[in-house]
Amino acid sequence: MIRYDEHLKEFCIDDIRELFLSVHWESGNYPEKVVKGLNSSSTVVSAWDDDRLIGLVRGLDDGETVAFLHYLLVRPEYQGMHIGQELMERILHKYENMLYVKIMPSDPSTIPFYEKFGFRIYDNYCAMEIKRL
Repeated sequence: MIRYDEHLKEFCIDDIRELFLSVHWESGNYPEKVVKGLNSSSTVVSAWDDDRLIGLVRGLDDGETVAFLHYLLVRPEYQGMHIGQELMERILHKYENMLYVKIMPSDPSTIPFYEKFGFRIYDNYCAMEIKRL
């Protein structure tokens, strides 16, 4: 049975490395930084199969007006089991009183998933980043 945790923010470096590399995310090569970042995040919701970290989503927010969701990921062998959906529902519930909740999907194929939760693409802005990996 999958267990969800909405309070844990301190993770084992090996768990983070394995999870991020399982979905081929470059940040998995920097698990120490990811662990520190998660520990400093406003909200982290994680999914566990016994003691195995199988997914997580994190939010960064100002406490009142805006929250940015980042790092929604689920191990490939657990995808299709609605774990990503459950993670999204749980974090969106925490941010239900925010004026804005934003996400920047890096993979266009995931856009329909986010649209199911009410996210929309707007014509008046685009995501930008400085990449230092």
